[in-house]
Amino acid sequence: MAANYWESTQRKHWQFTKDDLAVIRQRLDDEDPTLVQMFPLPPLRHLNIYFNQQINRLGKRLGVRQQAMATAQVYLKRFYTRTPIRQTNPYLLVTTALYLACKMEECPQHIRLLTQEARSLWPSDLHGHDASRVGECEFSLISEMHAQLIVHQPYRTLLSLQGEFALTHDETSLAWTVINDHYMTDLPLLHPPHVIALTAVLLALVLRPSGNAPGAGGGGAGAGGGSAAAAAAAGAGGVAMAATALAQAQARAAAMAGGGGAGFGSQGSQQQQQMGFSQGNSQGEAPAPEPKKVTDPRLAKVQRFAAWLADSNIDVEAMVDCTQELISFYECHEQYNDKHTREQISRFIKARNLDK
Repeated sequence: MAANYWESTQRKHWQFTKDDLAVIRQRLDDEDPTLVQMFPLPPLRHLNIYFNQQINRLGKRLGVRQQAMATAQVYLKRFYTRTPIRQTNPYLLVTTALYLACKMEECPQHIRLLTQEARSLWPSDLHGHDASRVGECEFSLISEMHAQLIVHQPYRTLLSLQGEFALTHDETSLAWTVINDHYMTDLPLLHPPHVIALTAVLLALVLRPSGNAPGAGGGGAGAGGGSAAAAAAAGAGGVAMAATALAQAQARAAAMAGGGGAGFGSQGSQQQQQMGFSQGNSQGEAPAPEPKKVTDPRLAKVQRFAAWLADSNIDVEAMVDCTQELISFYECHEQYNDKHTREQISRFIKARNLDK
């Protein structure tokens, strides 16, 4: 993809603030409050997890590349900022988004084969749909996105910086998994892809995956939230280390800019306290331990990363927000109930005859 992100439609039309997204979603709910009351849905984060899993399930059946599945997830998020979920069949949207994403990522799938696989995967919710319905939905999807279909992903940034930060295979795999996981949050609509990639690198440097975690060290193939979630759950000290690195980067950048250094330093300390203690307090645990001494080679690598950030023009505050959001997501993932989410979606699909 040769297009420049800074001149892209993604940056101009599909990057929002959290307040913007809240207003957009509230406006969609206000269009038909009766429908919202009749068919309550799980929290949005749980819906994002479920949709992510369904796209991955269908994509793996067809051998679709990870980047195409990631693009499909972004399409789905964009579409649902324009159309209420309860007015659609999400399984039809998942199928169509993947079909369109495969075209855009130059790994096309035959529409009949894809529809056949989707119907076998969700027989009770897509039994009345055929290839022509997917084709119709494709036009609706393109229309709602105003034909703005190019998506810039964090994967390219991660691969280009792998040598810059001397990332090991395990660190690159964990960073790749963190990027995969961020599609289950609103981050693709909130921050540029390079910020996501750098946050993933930072978390990979400070969160060591457990040896017995499912898929540990092998997240590069799109392993969902397994290894990164396990690492985050066990990495309170790593979160504190990440907070320290970001605070140092802010302080150094402020000092280099001249003036206001103390203010940035105090702000970084506050962010460090927020990030270092939020995870422990939410789980009823003691505050996160202090980072290890400089003799730790991992800490040395993190400090080099912080120095690189300070010398760059990267928005460190955006990285702080991304880190907070990802840690919060991993905590939320513990309460996710797949069966309940699936039943709530099927309920409104069948009640409104959206499966026919």
